[in-house]
Amino acid sequence: MRTFIFSVLFLALASLELKGQSFYSARRERSLILSTGLGTSSYFGDLANSNAYVQAQPNINVGLEYFLTNRIGARVELNWFTLAGDDKNANGGGRNQRNLSFQSSNFELSAVGIFNLYSKGNRYYRRPNFNVYGFAGIGLLYFNPKAQDAQGNLVALQPLRTEGAAYSLVTPVIPFGLGVRFKVSPQFNLVVEGGVRKTFTDYLDDVSTTYPGASSFTDPIAAAFSDRRVDPAVNGNSGGIRGNPTNDDGYMLLNVKVQYYLPTAFLSNRGNKSVYNRKRKSSQRNKGRRRYY
Repeated sequence: MRTFIFSVLFLALASLELKGQSFYSARRERSLILSTGLGTSSYFGDLANSNAYVQAQPNINVGLEYFLTNRIGARVELNWFTLAGDDKNANGGGRNQRNLSFQSSNFELSAVGIFNLYSKGNRYYRRPNFNVYGFAGIGLLYFNPKAQDAQGNLVALQPLRTEGAAYSLVTPVIPFGLGVRFKVSPQFNLVVEGGVRKTFTDYLDDVSTTYPGASSFTDPIAAAFSDRRVDPAVNGNSGGIRGNPTNDDGYMLLNVKVQYYLPTAFLSNRGNKSVYNRKRKSSQRNKGRRRYY
């Protein structure tokens, strides 16, 4: 399914390129880039294994990037991805007895600044065939942890207050990471990017502190999802350690993207009168010498 979606998006981008294949339009400056990609998302928290750095959870993204200078750009991006964790997959530490699990469908909207290692040059099609970049910024994450009941139905955990605490399903995040671009044609790049997200919540997985105890719940469903310990001698008791509140949860996104340099007509039919269409200054241009294209 992911391969099919990626193929459709790639063909859509290719169709845009065919609309501007004249010699003149190909040489006009393009500073706005549309990107789309697929990848994996990995969760770091109380229900993750310490050695599971890359997990096979799906991730889809789309974004717009704009070059401000030869090396600096800005990007707005929307990511959809899933996160999951399960004590049944734990490699020790008594987690099998705790018996907790979660899965979540998430949306992240971010704005980041991008610094490229190599200069872009004064025309987009003269960019290097290979470039490395770093990025950092700020974003908002929507998450909604759920767990399966005995019948296999997914139940949202946040409304149950399984630890007796209320928390928001929206949190700010700080994305940062590295990427590599490969020029595959004048209009297209292939990008491999990895980024970590610093969050400000410990409840991506609905696990953070201690067991409140069965007596603190009036809803038997909430009590059942709060304490799923397999040992009947401790199940339902309060005060036991349920999670670690000293570290907020986090996640990592690893993506392969296709980037397309949008034609000038995308924003303006007047081309060279548009700010978008302006020519970037070349760091290699000799002083006092004028060039025409």
